[in-house]
Amino acid sequence: MLVSEATLVIGVDAMGGDYAPEAIIEGAIAAVTEGGGEFQVRLFGDEARIQTLLGDPASTKDISIVHAPDTIGMHESATAAVKTKRDASVVRMLESHRDGEVHGCVGAGNTGAMMAAATLILGRIAGIARPTIGTFFPSERGRVLVVDAGANVDSTPRHLVQFGVMGAVFVGMMLGIERPAVGLLSVGEEESKGNEAVVEAHRLMKNAPFRFVGNVEGRDILKGKADVVVCDGFIGNILLKFAESVPLFLKTKLRHAAGKGLWNRLAVGLASGTLRNIMREWDYQEHGGVPLLGVNGVAIIGHGRSTPKAVRNMIFKAREMIDRRVSEHIAASVRSFQTAAET
Repeated sequence: MLVSEATLVIGVDAMGGDYAPEAIIEGAIAAVTEGGGEFQVRLFGDEARIQTLLGDPASTKDISIVHAPDTIGMHESATAAVKTKRDASVVRMLESHRDGEVHGCVGAGNTGAMMAAATLILGRIAGIARPTIGTFFPSERGRVLVVDAGANVDSTPRHLVQFGVMGAVFVGMMLGIERPAVGLLSVGEEESKGNEAVVEAHRLMKNAPFRFVGNVEGRDILKGKADVVVCDGFIGNILLKFAESVPLFLKTKLRHAAGKGLWNRLAVGLASGTLRNIMREWDYQEHGGVPLLGVNGVAIIGHGRSTPKAVRNMIFKAREMIDRRVSEHIAASVRSFQTAAET
């Protein structure tokens, strides 16, 4: 049955992630409780197990269940599993999105399966060669979107330009930045620097429908030299995994420092509030998940170790992307770019 326009429903893969289904269900309950009836959550997975964990029906009246008895493991071939496991929770969820039964999807399981299922089932936006993942980094000037963050380890210049188009639209819609600055990650600021794909992408980006500020280097990401930093998924995923290690590294160093004497312990204690706020910007739980841009719909991919807090934030990010019609705006921008290129 199709959902009405007045009812916003977000699909959640209850069986995906290291702490599923407990953490997923707890996060879903937190989201609908805070949402206050403004949206509903539909959980996809083992119905009996989910129902047992949901508990009090009064507090979960905005949560429904679709039985999907199968799962796709972290080490399975994503594309093959999506094609053969028709009752997998991630497959049933994305089919429901395609059929209009839910308005957006959230999953923290096999990342490859989520990307493959979204691409195969929802389809790509017309004109987009490859969907991409974008992730936010903190910077001196706010937040920076790095795209691609791991969807495509091999990217052509054309792909990189399209990542820039999608990233600029996403940042503009989600952060309210008019004409976001887009930079191309390279080994030097000069347009001749970089491998062949980057040099050619630089040339193409000069005529792209976004504000291109040229090449940026790794040190420029945290400086906030650009609102969107474009790179291939091989480099982007290395950046992402490095960023994920920063909070734990800082906590370890602070703990060691505090153990070196009373004055050090007092200094760390006095600075703990400020340090906690700084480290929160690096915490994946705060951002929930990353969007898969370029598909006909809304798909948020969460970290495999997603906690209830991360799941709650993924659901709210999906809701925001739905409300702001990000996919529709990306499609319009791509059409405009293609029309301009043909004239």
